[in-house]
Amino acid sequence: MKRIFVIDWILIVVFIMSAISGFGLHVAGHGGTHEVWHNWAVFHVFVSMLFLIAVIFHVAMHLEWYKGIIKKGIGRKSKVTAVLSVIFLLLSVTGLALWGINGANSLLGLWHYKIGVITTVITLGHVIKRLSVFRKSLNCRR
Repeated sequence: MKRIFVIDWILIVVFIMSAISGFGLHVAGHGGTHEVWHNWAVFHVFVSMLFLIAVIFHVAMHLEWYKGIIKKGIGRKSKVTAVLSVIFLLLSVTGLALWGINGANSLLGLWHYKIGVITTVITLGHVIKRLSVFRKSLNCRR
């Protein structure tokens, strides 16, 4: 399997884990014990860091796409992908900023959650649009 597809499949797995743990963390904050909330928080931070690392590799593999936007403008490139890139950057910045503060029940934590919900929806669309390519990637042989 080509390296790009390996990265993409890793991205799908860690995206699912990050989204589920983010929602689990949010739900645990509404009446769960502190221990349950803490466990969700640790898991969410761990898988989200894996997700961020995978996204960095994914963007590096598609660097020409981003360079094309800088040189020629968005033109016929996917606006959804461009929006996803910006919204994911906001999600990452707010998530990393939460490390420096007590993020539980903070305004920044709520913003991070809301941006995470938006990112999840856009990412699902981004992945669904490419499902046939993902399926074909499982059949290719090197």
